[in-house]
Amino acid sequence: MAPRSVKVAVIGAGVSGLIAAKELQEQGHTVVIFEKNNRVGGTWVYDPKTDSDPLSIEPTREIIHSSLYQSLRTNLPRQVMGFLDYPFGKRESGDPRSFPGHEEVVRFLEDFAGEFGIYGLTRFETEVVKVERKGKGKGKEWEVESRLTRGSESVSREVFEAVVVCSGHFVEPKLGVVPGIENWRRFQMHSHNYRVPHSFKDQVVILIGLGPSSFDISRDIAHVAKELHVATKPNPLLKDINFQTVANISFHSLIEYVHEDGLVTFEDGFSTYADAIIHCTGYKYHIPFLETNGIVTIEDNRVGPLYKHVFPPSLAPCLSFIGLTYRETIFNVIELQAKWVARVLSGKILLPTEEEMTESVKKLYQFIEENALPKRHTHSLRPFQADYKQWLVAEIGLPPLEDWRDDMWMECFKNFSEMKEMYRDEWDDNYWDSIIQSGSSFEEEKISNV
Repeated sequence: MAPRSVKVAVIGAGVSGLIAAKELQEQGHTVVIFEKNNRVGGTWVYDPKTDSDPLSIEPTREIIHSSLYQSLRTNLPRQVMGFLDYPFGKRESGDPRSFPGHEEVVRFLEDFAGEFGIYGLTRFETEVVKVERKGKGKGKEWEVESRLTRGSESVSREVFEAVVVCSGHFVEPKLGVVPGIENWRRFQMHSHNYRVPHSFKDQVVILIGLGPSSFDISRDIAHVAKELHVATKPNPLLKDINFQTVANISFHSLIEYVHEDGLVTFEDGFSTYADAIIHCTGYKYHIPFLETNGIVTIEDNRVGPLYKHVFPPSLAPCLSFIGLTYRETIFNVIELQAKWVARVLSGKILLPTEEEMTESVKKLYQFIEENALPKRHTHSLRPFQADYKQWLVAEIGLPPLEDWRDDMWMECFKNFSEMKEMYRDEWDDNYWDSIIQSGSSFEEEKISNV
């Protein structure tokens, strides 16, 4: 059977949308990318502006897509932030660090878009307001409604044979439950709206959460704040770390209560009067433009049902999602998902039956429930990311991935969990280059050096 070509709408020109467009185009599909911003890069594009509501809960607020702070650097080395046939190398006039700043990532993505002719496929400053299936049966099509972000408010409609959702999941903030916070009269914000530390000079600041953003922001603010306190859930990975060695930062258990007069008490008995609270509590999966009559839903950050985190069984292959997974070498996984989707749409790869895909999803949900894992972690790949990637590789027909990619991720995660502030600047590129060139794994290299 000859490969088929379909007209595909790609929603978003961030990392997922760019690599999806490249792979779809290489498989002979007709691609149109819808991008709300005036440039490619998605969440990697820094914007000094923030939401009009610092907590991002006011429905009528002005929403800013970017969640980047000015000082942000990658928390993975550039070797695992490139693509299989387009590595993220160092440029003569660029940021030479192994863990570069966000500006360097955007330049890499812009170069990638130029190299593969993606600018010509992209409708910039065009917001998708609705994606809805038209027709019935397997021959269904999708109508995409969009409007320009500047000028005319009129809505344009266009029909596509397939839609690939690449709109990201770092825009809609999620807030944790903090007893008494409704009475708090002092400043609070979500990390989505954090950009620079200057406004926290000489203040007592509390951060809620201890993920990558809190890790960076706490150190950013500590240089100017009077005191900085981090509230976090108990974590066995952190039990042996002497937190008090981190300059100007104290770590505590969760907040017990926030009082109207500014006093904050923690479950470990500590209390302090604070000037500001920053919620580093993550994000919600949010796809407001997608209409599927309840077939695809979002519940406690589970987008589903999705076969292998990509295809809704009853709407496959005409609807797919790229980039929902996390806790892995994200660029690598996104590229493999994009290759898979492009080949499925071309007919080179056949999906299982709808019943078989549904059964696969049920088994995943059953595993999560039986192991008492939170539903919100459905799209976390750890600790099965290697199996997932190798499954994709086998479906696509590529040779197995090298072990060093996961080894690098694990080494970075270990450094983060041990609160090693300088791991990015102490990274030994020569050592890792030798592992990559030799084809050995990190563990094999350690054994050979004993």
